[in-house]
Amino acid sequence: MTQSPTRTVAPSTVSRRDELVIRVLIVSAFTVILNETIMGVAIPHLKEDLGISTVLAQWLTAAFLLTMAIIIPITGFLLQRFPTRPLYIVAMSAFAAGTLLAALAPGFEVLLVARVIQACGTAVMLPLLMTTVISIVPEHERGRRMGTIGMVISVAPALGPTISGLILAVLPWQYLFLFVLPVAATALLFGILKMRSTNETSPTRMDVLSVVLATFGFGGIVFGLSQLGESAESGAGSAIVAVVVGVIALVLFVWRQVVLQRRDAALLDLRVFRSRTFAIACAMFVVCMMGLFGGIILLPLFTQDVLGLSVLASGLMLLPGGLTMGLLATPVGRAYDRVGPRPLLIPGTALVSGAMWIFALSLTATTPWWVVLAAHVTLSLGLALVFTPLFSASLGSLPKRLYSHGSAMVSTLQQVAAAAGTALFVSLMTAVTLSRVDAGATEVVAQAAGIRMAFTVGAILAMGGIVLALFVRRPESSEGGGESPALAH
Repeated sequence: MTQSPTRTVAPSTVSRRDELVIRVLIVSAFTVILNETIMGVAIPHLKEDLGISTVLAQWLTAAFLLTMAIIIPITGFLLQRFPTRPLYIVAMSAFAAGTLLAALAPGFEVLLVARVIQACGTAVMLPLLMTTVISIVPEHERGRRMGTIGMVISVAPALGPTISGLILAVLPWQYLFLFVLPVAATALLFGILKMRSTNETSPTRMDVLSVVLATFGFGGIVFGLSQLGESAESGAGSAIVAVVVGVIALVLFVWRQVVLQRRDAALLDLRVFRSRTFAIACAMFVVCMMGLFGGIILLPLFTQDVLGLSVLASGLMLLPGGLTMGLLATPVGRAYDRVGPRPLLIPGTALVSGAMWIFALSLTATTPWWVVLAAHVTLSLGLALVFTPLFSASLGSLPKRLYSHGSAMVSTLQQVAAAAGTALFVSLMTAVTLSRVDAGATEVVAQAAGIRMAFTVGAILAMGGIVLALFVRRPESSEGGGESPALAH
């Protein structure tokens, strides 16, 4: 497990026209992904305003992520079949339309539908950005470029709660979407005027059965996890059935892709996992995204419901962590170009694990606010060291013809992990809270215990990331087409 030697970074060779394409995609991706977590701090607000439970309210985030997990596997096909410019226009138009509907929504049901429509547009944007960058950016500067993508992935969702808290401090929740709408509309207009297609298309066909299996697979698992929080009162039967259906559907989905990829017709080509680097990176993505999104939804609940902080203070407490990831994105990308992934991943995963253990062991009704702030900054620092190396090493280890499938796979696993992490953390919190209340504890003490339990599970998962980091290596030759010639067959 020797690390590849330090490399000298050459100047950029990306044309001005391609540079503009990348910038349009980055701004658009940041806008749509910011919207993923903008509901986090708003959950206590929405519970009171709409008269819904915590488990139901978290579906405004979980349904968004679940929809993305269902749509993203299709993007591998879309990026092969259609030019990137019309895909971009359709995706941003859907996102803008969903944002407008959310701003006008009279209640929970319409708001949930609007979030799903937003997710349909968001789902295409990230694979589109990753595939474009990995296709047109030379190997020697991919770390820096992927650092920017890492910033979009980590900073945008981290800033969502802060922006939400600032808005909700003075305005109704509808203004969360009125804030995003003009930005989305401007990005759409700019893309229509300046965007150009960068991919080569081929006349492939979509396998409808694969889409159906993916929907039941990912949907069943996430729905089952979301029901575990309510099972303390109503029994776990429906949750178990949903998870079993999801697992069976996913097994059938995998089988279907293995059959279809023999004639290069898979909806999601699983040959990307022949790259060991790609497979390990994906496992690490799952761990990190579960921790990131689980924390994003639980920390506002803890600071508001347990510590009694205002919505504004709760949102501002997450701001330093988001800024930390943003400021480190480019330096970490440049460091990857020089030293490779392992010197960044090992300390990064150690910081993530340490932060999760702090949450798991110290969050009580008397915890000082600065402890929460320091732990969140530590978590953000760790994630900043992890995301960029994982993006660069995973996609760079694939042959060019699998770039679209690789980016779709990474994005799919990210969103499934985020949805599962959100559902799992909230469900564990709810189950433990209910059991403690039944045992005579106060609501505040019981909820703090539930949040600690959720972070304990997250901390255990994060420790696995440290082990995985030891086995991630820099691709031997991204320019030459990937980690191994065997991947091309």
